[in-house]
Parts: sequence; structure tokens; C-alpha cells
Amino acid sequence: MSDSVYPPMTPEVARMRRELVPDTYAAWEQFSKSVFSAGALDEKTKQLIAVAVAHVTQCPYCIKGHTKAAERKGATPEEIMEAIWVAAEMRAGGAFAHSAISLGALSAHNHE
Repeated sequence: MSDSVYPPMTPEVARMRRELVPDTYAAWEQFSKSVFSAGALDEKTKQLIAVAVAHVTQCPYCIKGHTKAAERKGATPEEIMEAIWVAAEMRAGGAFAHSAISLGALSAHNHE
């Protein structure tokens, strides 16, 4: 992310987060470990979901971090790209589905 509006994630940033509010940081870290631990879903699947969600939320830090984590958990480049395509479809699908609101408003306007 060089030449980016996003500052790089550095050990200094991590230290500041941890030191400024240590109890909350520790709770966040524990929550994250719990969420991404194997359960009904395996760790690879959870990371693929995270890759998809990161693309929808458009968080460059999350995209980079969860893509690497998915790869470490055994996801292939094809699986990662397929998860991204699912995210793209869901984001576009949301706009398509919400067209019903506009169409309803147009319909109501035409019947006034």
C-alpha cells in the first residue's frame, strides 16, 4: 500500500493500539481469535468469508491480512478469487434488489 492514502500498518501502530486501551485491545484480540477458530466452519472457510466481506467493506488492511491468512489456512488463489466474485455479486445484487424501492416509489407516484 505504498503511495496510498492509507498509512502503513506498523509495529508502532500495533503498540499504540495495545498500550492506549489495553483491556479493550485484549478483549478484541480474544474475540478475533475466537471468531476465526475452527467451529462449525473450518478456519479456511472463515478466512474466505473474511476475504469476501473485506472486499464489500472495502477495507484494504482487511483485504491484505485476510487474503494472506486464507492462503496460510490452505486456500488456493482460485478459491480466494471465487470468494471475491461472490462478494462482488452480493454487492451488485444489493443494488439490484433495492431497485424495488425506486420502482415502488415510481409506481406510487404514477398512481397519485
